[in-house]
Amino acid sequence: MERLRILILLTIATTAFGISFQLPVGVKKCLREEVHRDVLVVGEYHLSDAPMQQTNLEVRDSENHILYKKEDASKGKFAFTTDNYDMFEVCLESRMTGDGHGYGAEREATVTLKHGVEAKNYAELGKAEKLKPLEIELRKLEDLSESIVKDFAYMRSREEEMRDTNESTNTRVLYFSIFSMVCLLGLAVWQVFYLRRYFKAKKLIE
Repeated sequence: MERLRILILLTIATTAFGISFQLPVGVKKCLREEVHRDVLVVGEYHLSDAPMQQTNLEVRDSENHILYKKEDASKGKFAFTTDNYDMFEVCLESRMTGDGHGYGAEREATVTLKHGVEAKNYAELGKAEKLKPLEIELRKLEDLSESIVKDFAYMRSREEEMRDTNESTNTRVLYFSIFSMVCLLGLAVWQVFYLRRYFKAKKLIE
């Protein structure tokens, strides 16, 4: 049971992503993350105080759809659910405002991303549905199992796509090889007949 709990905690830990970095004025920095379909993503951000600076935050998917936008961001949270398997990015850009000029001081930015089981608030869910602690743990295990099944299904579909691509590529290479051999054979036969006619014209052979 203890090993199972450790495995579950390690698996859940892989669904959380947090990073801190320095954000200079006039520089745009983005964090990218791949997420499966129908997955809840929760993000939290915090920026250190910086006078005369404004930092804008945007969350976009691979098709440039804005999932979340906040001007003059300093601290907050955002959440969305993915429609398809996609890569989204969280971008932060800081600039001087008002009478500020020059490059100013760098802001320390901290961004934490959670998705899947880690993103769900099971404490609030337990209160809303009046679940017992054991029932909450079972709900976590159920959601985690469903997430693992989805991951395996996605891996299988990717493996099938790669296999189909390899088979298609092998077939095309085979046809191209046969075509190349036929072309080389035809060229060799043409050269033999051409040289034969040439030598006959020069009366070098009968």
